[in-house]
Amino acid sequence: MTSNTTVEAIEADVPASVKEARLWCNNGWTARVIENEDDEGWAVEMIKDGEPEPALVGPWTMGRDKKNPKPLDAAAFNTLVKTASEFLQRQVQQSHAVHHQNITVNAPSGRISISLDMVTEEDDPHALLTAHDANGEELAQVRVKPGFKLNKASANAWIDDGYRTPC
Repeated sequence: MTSNTTVEAIEADVPASVKEARLWCNNGWTARVIENEDDEGWAVEMIKDGEPEPALVGPWTMGRDKKNPKPLDAAAFNTLVKTASEFLQRQVQQSHAVHHQNITVNAPSGRISISLDMVTEEDDPHALLTAHDANGEELAQVRVKPGFKLNKASANAWIDDGYRTPC
């Protein structure tokens, strides 16, 4: 038996859908039309639920009176959600590409995959340089400076040096 108090508590955790002219909240996103700080126009900010900062801020259309912003509607909100979601996805992909690099080289022992994974700890930033053989078995892993540049030359030099920590 479920008490009304429990049902009310569960419903309180789910944000209500808001659909106002300058504020829409739905499906984990909030769109808020704000005054543009850079000029006389309007902007819209997209905030993902639980995040302190907007994921995306962009210009917003003036209304027919050329003074007030055009009201938000379902089509505009859905487009903004799609755009902000894609923007966040590209940010994650870019961050992954910067923090995780891979290269494969041909060595006398066969093809070796080398990866460089950045560890962005505030007090101890570094990277891990790892070698795997063609079967996926780890051959070596060493800690390197965060500025280490992974390329074919540095990978081959590391292999030729017996997987010792590069200078």
